[in-house]
Amino acid sequence: MRFGDLLLMSAGSLWKRKVRTVLTVLGVVIGTASIVVMVSLGLGLNRSTMQDIENNGGLTSVEVREADSYMMDSGTSDKDRKRLDDELVETIRQHPHVALASPVLTVSVLAKCGAYENYLELQGMSGEALEAMDFPLAGGEVPVSEEELTFLYGNQVLAGFMNSRTGSGYWMDGTIPDIDLEKDSVFLIYDMDSYYNASDNDGGQQQGGSVKPPKKYLAQYAGLMEGGLDTYKSYSWNVYCNIVPLEAHLKRIFRGKVIPGQPATASGKPYKQLYYNEIYVEVDDMENVAEVQKWLTDLGYQTYSNTEWVDSMKKQYGYIQAVLGGIGAVSLIVAAIGITNTMMMSIYERTKEIGVMKVIGCDMGDIRTLFLMEAGFIGLIGGLIGIAFSFLISLVINRVVAGMGMEMTLSWIPLWLAVSSVFFAVFVGMAAGFFPALRAMRLSPLAAIRRG
Repeated sequence: MRFGDLLLMSAGSLWKRKVRTVLTVLGVVIGTASIVVMVSLGLGLNRSTMQDIENNGGLTSVEVREADSYMMDSGTSDKDRKRLDDELVETIRQHPHVALASPVLTVSVLAKCGAYENYLELQGMSGEALEAMDFPLAGGEVPVSEEELTFLYGNQVLAGFMNSRTGSGYWMDGTIPDIDLEKDSVFLIYDMDSYYNASDNDGGQQQGGSVKPPKKYLAQYAGLMEGGLDTYKSYSWNVYCNIVPLEAHLKRIFRGKVIPGQPATASGKPYKQLYYNEIYVEVDDMENVAEVQKWLTDLGYQTYSNTEWVDSMKKQYGYIQAVLGGIGAVSLIVAAIGITNTMMMSIYERTKEIGVMKVIGCDMGDIRTLFLMEAGFIGLIGGLIGIAFSFLISLVINRVVAGMGMEMTLSWIPLWLAVSSVFFAVFVGMAAGFFPALRAMRLSPLAAIRRG
């Protein structure tokens, strides 16, 4: 028999028994949807975690810091301490798997705008690193210029400003500060010691003389990060600038004095060069992060990267997907039993038809193919409806999660899962119909006609 004839016969046979076919297909729909939705929950959790990691430094970045005191030898002096300097930055840049290395200089300042004030962390980095971090901007630009000191504000910086007169603020009573970071004049105080001393002595009067309030410097606006006051990212609270003009600015302000956060000599004088709080390293590939980290650790520095716990998270989510998929598979196994039962009933009802087909010379393989096609049709129809139903359930789940204020995709159905689930449903259907098809092949023609 021609393949087209077999298709028509199998489809016609299913159509004749509509109620039974619909109920059997319904079982496949439920089984397919159960597996897909269960697996999509695990995939959604994994995907959301990976996105969070990307938003908090990515999978190829490494943070290098000085070794903690407990990691150093007891005989290590302050002079012999391995600090983060330009020489180390250049050494890291020479590593074959390092795509970018930038010093990070962190400075704590007090920002004032009218009656509002906020304590900020300025992070100076190279222009190349700031561009590579690919910050999403709501306006302005990344401060790559090495000539002018300009600042890129995190999206939550504004929420940190409080009214020094009334004590009101966004985190206190929900009051949004009346500040436009781009247009309003924001002044920065770098010399915090002088500021506190002047404040503690009521206008600056102190024994033996006066303490003058420190000079305030106008902050030049560069840009603002994208996001609302409640949207948290790793950069939300930071203020970024180019490290070159920041260093020059600090040296002018603290000329002859130790810059806050910098080490001092035994005599209390500043070093000629600035030492960094951190070195930001971008590795060329995630597979090489562990190698670069080990190299830096062997040099005597402390390192951190997100890849340290990504592998364990992947294993955990793999177990979750396996468990959820196994729960959903139970429904599909039940559906497979239903297909087997349907096909066996079909054989008993069509015993005479099978006998006639054999008597007129129909090939045994065609009879087997006919019943396998019927089972496959059930799996195909159930799989297609099931995946459509799965997308609907996934949409509802994500809408409910979004309505709860959670910024994550809890259920995610990638294309490969949708396609493979349909093929799997067809496979299960044909597997369930295999033994009934063999039984149909083995029926005796004369006995089948007499029983029919």
